[in-house]
Formats: sequence, structure tokens, C-alpha cells
Amino acid sequence: MALSARQQVLYWSLAAVVFLLLLWALGAVIMPFLVGGAIAYFLDPVADRLERMGFSRALATTIIFIFLILIVATMTLAIVPLLIDQLTGLIEAAPGIFDNLRTFLTERFPEAFDEGSPVQTSLASIGETIESRGGELVQTVLSSAASVVNVLVFIVVVPVVAFYLLLDWDRMIARIDELLPRDHAPTIRMLARRIDRTLASFVRGQGTVCLILGTFYAVALMAVGLNFGLIVGLIAGLLTFIPYVGALVGGVLAIGLALFQFWGEWWWIVGVVAIFMFGQAVEGNILTPKLVGSSVGLHPVWLIFALSAFGTVFGFVGMLVAVPVAAVIGVLVRYAVDRYREGPLYRGTVARRSVDDDL
Repeated sequence: MALSARQQVLYWSLAAVVFLLLLWALGAVIMPFLVGGAIAYFLDPVADRLERMGFSRALATTIIFIFLILIVATMTLAIVPLLIDQLTGLIEAAPGIFDNLRTFLTERFPEAFDEGSPVQTSLASIGETIESRGGELVQTVLSSAASVVNVLVFIVVVPVVAFYLLLDWDRMIARIDELLPRDHAPTIRMLARRIDRTLASFVRGQGTVCLILGTFYAVALMAVGLNFGLIVGLIAGLLTFIPYVGALVGGVLAIGLALFQFWGEWWWIVGVVAIFMFGQAVEGNILTPKLVGSSVGLHPVWLIFALSAFGTVFGFVGMLVAVPVAAVIGVLVRYAVDRYREGPLYRGTVARRSVDDDL
């Protein structure tokens, strides 16, 4: 006997609640599988293209992971040591930067920085905190990251999970398709295609944009001689995943460091500003339209809300699934709106018919 609409809504709602509870309960345990699944999803089009060129799925997957391992090993050996050095140097230089800022502001606005004034007290407190707890902050971040994402997990488990998921990706999709409820299989397939398009356009496209911009900012800032240019470029590139935030945070950080380092040499400061203006122009006019597209449907405010909400409730794992879940919810909401516009509640056909009958 077919289930009623109310029963189907109940079962699907229970399934969603169970999924969220499992996500909250498993926490860090499920993270390597989420990361591995994301890597497999990201690389599946490459494997499909290699298959169309005549390679078997196993050979295509092996070739992809050999190149991936070489790239990761090269980046680890060439970039990570320099990144750690710049991060350490930035933490050590932070107290001096705050002292220079306080001196500069005191000379320009002496009334606001009288002894005991709120501004003077706040700046002094911030400088002392960074000086006394800067190293502790770095160690806390590193130890927290190590507790959430075990080094052994990333070295061993994540690549293994990603390899086998990529190897069996098409078979898994076919198996899931066989298990779909027959009455709703066409609708579910249609929604799945929309979700896949949204995720492909946003995650793969925006990830590529982040990589390109992060590399450009890091290389360009180091080329003009900005101290900590690599770490600033990395921050700007990673935060580009959240619309407008990467450019704002990276630009403020880079320009602030340039003001202290190049004070009196205005052309270098202008050069740093020009780097971010050029990066934003390329992103807005070339990278995002070409790689992400205009039909993604993830509004920046909705994306920021999803990252904040899932990060608060589920921690780091929640931030990993925030974008896919936001994309799924967005597709479902748009589908529900389309159905609403086609229905009698919006069109008013039932009400109009009853009025015509009365007349």
C-alpha cells in the first residue's frame, strides 16, 4: 500500500533528524570520511575524463592519486616550512607592530591617548596579551587542530578513503539509484542533478578560485617585499571561499602590515593596494564568472549563516558540511517555491472557480 503524503513527509523528516544527530554524535570520527568523500567528489570528473580517453577506472584512479601525492609532497617540502617560519615571525613581531601603532596614534591624536584613557588602556592590554600569549596561542591552535584532525588520519586514512570512494564512485551512485523509492525516483534524480550542478559550480569552482587567488596574492606580496606575504596570501585565498570576506580580511591585514613596513615609501604601499584591487578585478570579472558561474544560487548571506550555524553546532565537521548542506537546502527550497507557484494556493484557481460558479 502506498504511503500517504503525510507519512512520507514524516519519514523523510525523521531521516534528516537522524542524519543531523549522527553528524553531531560521531564528530571527529566521521571527519576523515567526509574529507575523503569531498576529495573523491572533486576528482570524479577527472577520472571520468580519463575513462573516456580509454583508461580503466582503476588505472585512472591510480594515475590521479600518484599526481596528487607528488603535488602534496612538493608543497609540503617547499611551502610548509616557510609558512611555519612566517607564522612564527608574525606572532613574534605582533607586539612590536602594536607598539608602533600606539606610538603613531599617540603622536597624531595625543588627546585620545592620555594616561589612563580608555583607548590607551585597551591598546596596552592588547599588546601585553599578544606578547605574553602569542606563542601559547599558536601552540593552542596547533594542539586543537591535532586533536580534531589527527596527523595519522590525514596521512593514511583520508587518502585511502578517497582512493576507494573514487574507484567505486560510479558503482555507488548506481546502487543508490536502485534503492530510490520508485514513485519519487524521477523527482529525486532531478533534484540530485540540480544539487550536483550547484555543488560542482560552487565547491569545485570556488575552490579553484581560492587556489588561484591565494597563489597570486602570496607570490605578488612576496615579490614586493612584504614581510609575511605568504601567510597573508594564504589567509586571503582560504577566506575567499566566503564571498567578500577573503578580500576584506586579507586586504586589511596586508595593507596594515605594509603601512608599518613601508611607512615613508608610499609607492610600495600603493603596490600592495594595487595587488588586491587587481586580484578583486580578476576574480569578479574573469575567475568567478568562468569557474563558478552566475546560476549557483548560494547567496553570500545564506552561505555565511550556514558556515556560522553549522560551525557553532557541529564544530569543525559542521563547517566541512555547511556548504553542501546549504546547497541541498537551497535546491529544495527553490523546488518547493516552484511547486507552490504551480499550485492552487498561489494561482488561486480553486477560489476563482468557486466565484465563477456562484455567478
